[in-house]
Amino acid sequence: MKKPTRTPRPKNDNKRPGKKKPSVLVTEKVDYVDYKDVDLLNRFLSDRSKIKARRVTSNDTQQQREVANAVKNAREMALLPYTKRVATQGRNRPPRDGDSRGDRDAAKGTDNDARNTEVAADVDTETTESED
Repeated sequence: MKKPTRTPRPKNDNKRPGKKKPSVLVTEKVDYVDYKDVDLLNRFLSDRSKIKARRVTSNDTQQQREVANAVKNAREMALLPYTKRVATQGRNRPPRDGDSRGDRDAAKGTDNDARNTEVAADVDTETTESED
């Protein structure tokens, strides 16, 4: 009995179909990436202010280097943020099992207020003794 033969896989299966999309810098005909052009630079940043990769922006190596340097200069000049805060949920969760970090002063048996009053009392006695 013969085994059924499989059809061979096409050779161009792993390659990208079609043409690569052009870069934003090419479509807008930008000759020089200026660090003061914040609107252009924001197109190369993610929602958390990270610089997007070359494969995402479709820049070539030189363009990506210019964009990265412009973004870094704009961050240094406070035109762009280094990071953007992202609100996280779930902050009001119960403490973990065995978490004894809740009340540290009570656990150690120390009282900072008692120490402060003792120091203040020492200072008061010194000033009254010097007045005599």
